Formats: sequence, C-alpha cells, structure tokens
Amino acid sequence: MRAEPGWETAIAKGEDAKEEVAPDEEKLARDMETPEPEIDQPDPGESPLLCASREAIPAESRTEIKRPVIFHRPRHRRAANSARTRLISPLTRKVLAVNFIAVLIPVAGFLSLGQYRDSLIETELDALKTQGEVFAGAIGEGAIATTLSGDQILDIPPAQQIVRRLSESNAVRARLFLPDGDLAADSRLLVAGGGVIHIQVLPPPSHREPFLDPIIDMLDWLPRRYDLPFYREAPMQNAADYEEAMGALRGETTNALRLTKQNGDYILSVAVPVQRYRQVLGALMLSKNGDDINRAVRSLRLVVLQVFGGALLVTTLLSLYLAGTIARPVRRLAEAAENVRRDIGRHSHTIPDLTGRGDEIGDLSGSFRAMTQELQAQLDAIERFAADVSHEMKNPLTSLRSAVETAARVKDQKKQRQLLAIVQDDVRRLDRLITDIADASRLDAELSRAQSSQVDLATMLTTLADMHQTTASSKNAPELILDIDRKSGLTVSGMEDRLVQVFHNLIGNAASFSPPGGNIRLAARLDGDVIETVVEDEGPGLPEGKLEAIFDRFYSERPSDEKFGTHSGLGLSISKQIVEAHRGTIRAENIPGPAGRPTGARFIVRLPFSYSEI
Repeated sequence: MRAEPGWETAIAKGEDAKEEVAPDEEKLARDMETPEPEIDQPDPGESPLLCASREAIPAESRTEIKRPVIFHRPRHRRAANSARTRLISPLTRKVLAVNFIAVLIPVAGFLSLGQYRDSLIETELDALKTQGEVFAGAIGEGAIATTLSGDQILDIPPAQQIVRRLSESNAVRARLFLPDGDLAADSRLLVAGGGVIHIQVLPPPSHREPFLDPIIDMLDWLPRRYDLPFYREAPMQNAADYEEAMGALRGETTNALRLTKQNGDYILSVAVPVQRYRQVLGALMLSKNGDDINRAVRSLRLVVLQVFGGALLVTTLLSLYLAGTIARPVRRLAEAAENVRRDIGRHSHTIPDLTGRGDEIGDLSGSFRAMTQELQAQLDAIERFAADVSHEMKNPLTSLRSAVETAARVKDQKKQRQLLAIVQDDVRRLDRLITDIADASRLDAELSRAQSSQVDLATMLTTLADMHQTTASSKNAPELILDIDRKSGLTVSGMEDRLVQVFHNLIGNAASFSPPGGNIRLAARLDGDVIETVVEDEGPGLPEGKLEAIFDRFYSERPSDEKFGTHSGLGLSISKQIVEAHRGTIRAENIPGPAGRPTGARFIVRLPFSYSEI
C-alpha cells in the first residue's frame, strides 16, 4: 500500500478505524509535482533483525506508520549557477567602487581649483596695478598742460594718444577720468572723421576636444563666486559708475572684481591716480577680462583629467587583478564546497589547494580541505561503524532465531530449557551490545559539549584501586599495586566521569587477563608537561601485530576460559576516543620476558598536565 504524500495513517492492533490528518494543501501540491525517488527494498537475507522482526510479529498485529518520502532538493544550485554566470562578481564591483572613490576624491579637489583661481586673480590684479602705475606716470609726465593761472590740468589729446598706444600691446582696456568724473579717454574708442569707433577684442580661435571640453565647461561653474557684483557699463560713462575710479580720484589705488551677466566671466579692474607733484589730475582705470585665468584653470583641469583618466585606467586594471586574485579563488572554493554539499557521501570531491598563496585565502583553502577530509573521514567511520554493528548484531540474532525455531519443534523439556538459556544469553548479549553501541554513538557529541574541569588523577586512581580491591569477586583476585607520584600534583583538565571510564576499563582488562593471585601495577608520574599513567598486568600479553588493532571497534581478544559474548569489543575503542578528545594518547605494548616471551601487557596513557588553580 502506498501512502499519499502529506498523509499520516496509523493502523493499530484490534482497531478498524483509521486516523487521518488533513494535509497541507500547498505542501501537497509541491510534493505531488516532484516525482518520488525509488527506494531499494532491503534483502531479508542481509538483515537478520528485519527477518526476525517480520516473522515474529503477525501481519494483523503490526503498527504501520506511513509518511511521505523525504529527500533533499538542490536549493542552492540556482545561486551557484548564477554566481558562475556573472560577468563581474559583487566583490569585483566593490573593489572597483572603493578604488574609484579613492582616486576620485583627490581629483575632485584638484578639479575645483578654487584657491588656484584666487591666486591667479591676485596675480592679475597685481600686474594691472603695476601697468596702471606705469601708464599713470607716463600720462603725468607727457600729457599735462598749464593754464594761464598757473594751474596744471590734463591735456586730453596727448593723454588719449598715450592711453591708446600703451594699451595696444597689453590687451587691457584703459580709461582716463577727469577730476570731475567725466570720461576723457578710452582705449576701446577711436575718434575719426567726426565719429566714434568702438573696438571689440575677439578671443583667439581654439580647438575644442569633443569629449573633454564639455566636461571642463561643466566644471568651470563649480567654484564660481556668485556673491560678486555684475559689471555694468553705461552709455555715458562716469567715474561715479566705478568705485575703484572714485577711490583713485581720492588718491588711492584700488581694484575691483566683477562678473559679466552673459556668461559669468570675471572682469578685473584697477584704478590708479594720475598725479603731478602729488596733485591728482585724474584717474586711470585698467580692466581686462578673465580669459587668461580661465585658460590657465582650463589647461590645469585638462591635465588633471588626463592624469585622472590614466590613473583610473591603471586603478581599474589593478582592481580587476586584485579582485580576480580574491574572487576567482573564492568562487572556486564556493563551487567545490557546493559540490561537496550536493554529492556528499556519493562522490569524493577535492577542495582546490591554494595554500601556496601564503595569504588568508590560502588559509581558508587549507581549512576547507582539512574540514572536507575530516568530514569524509567521519562519513567513512560512520559507514564502517554501521557495517560493524550490522555484523556484530547478526551473530546473536542468527543464534536467537535458530534457537527459537528449534525450540518450536523440540518436545524434550530439557532441550527446551537449554534452548531457552541460549535465548537468554543472546538477549543479554544484544542488550549489552546495544548499550555499548549507544554509548559509543553519543560519545562524540557529549565530548564536544561537556565542560572541562580540573581532575586530580592521583585521587581518582587511588579511588579506583580501592574500589577494585573492595569489589574483588574471589580471594585469588589480582592485587592492584599503586605507584603514584603525589608530590607533583597530577591534575589534568577534562571530564572526570569519562576519565574514570578509561582507567576502569583498563584495570578491568588487566584483571581479566592476570593469573589468580597475580599483580596489577598502576603507576602515574609527571613527565615534563605530560602525565604518564601505566597499567601493567602479568597475563599472557598481547598478540604480535595486534598492538594497534586492539583499539578498533568490536575487536575482542579474551581469555580462553571466559564465556563467549561477555564483552562487546568496544571498551578500548571508546577509551582511545576519550583520551584523544582530552588531547592525549594511548598505546599498548608487551612487557618483555625471558626467551622473548612477554610476561604481561602494558597500557600507557599520556595526558597533558594542567596547573591546578588551588
């Protein structure tokens, strides 16, 4: 009978009713869309437990639990595929963004050039001031007339000639104002044939770059000073229109900075008094536009942009290289980890070995490889453990099944009692085996979660020795001899109950192999930073070539007079697991005797010494 996904049915003995739990509609739809994987039916010949359980319980008395099949879906495969199809990984984009910002910040500061522009303006104003002083001196010497009353005044025609001649070669505009403020001369005005000619100086032709110049045009507006006044020129100019000209008429050299309304260019002006023997005869105002300043700033910005472009190209290439050295190995590690996760237990995938890089990614690769190897080792250990458990349980189950089947056919009560005794022995053997298997299975989890404490080995071994002597089953039981160095303070950091289990098992093994009336030596001493504990017996010793195999699971080498099945073969394996969890070692060796024959077995446990806080 096949149970539909999402339903749970329970058929109990003697009940005709069937309990049904309504399924989750969404979950049912998802499960129905996905085909169920095929499940191999177990071979009854390979599982005695399954055979015994099926035959021992009648079909009408079984409790049947039917649940939907659970299987894993590749949830992260889409993410892994999308990561492989990206042209630029998120890590690469982040590296590019960070390095681009790092390059852009200083470049943005250079492109603003506010202080550089101000220094150019100050330089131009100083140059205008120097030119104005020269021009004013020339006018004061060559364009002065003396009236009949002896007063000195400006001679306007010569002054106009001097102003026009001096300003032709300097690309500046010169205007001469009389003391009453009237305009006497202007280098942009030529008087000819009874008319006035206005001269407009055009900017020189320039070659514009189609890509860089629009960017520079936008950048020209960044550091503008919009608090400056606009330049206005009246049709009939007067010194009162310009503050600097009025200052020059008062005998002061002043300057001014203005903006044009059309395009916001700078207009620089300097007014210098025209004097004759400290008498102010007029005011000479020199002015020029800020084209030279704009060209200097523009040229510097062009150089900065070119340098920025080169730096950006180099930064991009280096960022791609840096991101590639990080992103590609990480992507390889991620893909390998995804393959391990997806095919765990079915295929053996290898994590790329990047430890040769000598950096954190190499360390990550080494950690991944170690983790994968440890995981694979754990899976192999689980598989071996499952196989060993199946093998060990097969023997008592086979014996139990045979005894039960035989008892059903035998009529002799004596033989039935013998078969019943066999059944009881097999049941006790299974019970002991299952108990030891459960203890071994939960040992790893318990050791990883348990809190360590200071354990005094000297006190613990003394207590175990007293317990052994007290609970000895016969007078000929082996005597336990203690040889403990109590002066050194034999303390270790660990779990006392588990360490008790180790030494109790070793003492028990020594007692079972020692001859009647023999001796068991239990010694402990401090050897550097390690506490060495030795358990020796006077038994037949260990089989040659089995000094390592005795620590394997379910290995059993018992005395000939001991009843079969008394031990599960897990004691030394569990002891080794506990000792290694305490960062220690355990090994076995034979005590050499005459003629090369061993006179006993010796087990040596070495645990790291821990300084007691007491």
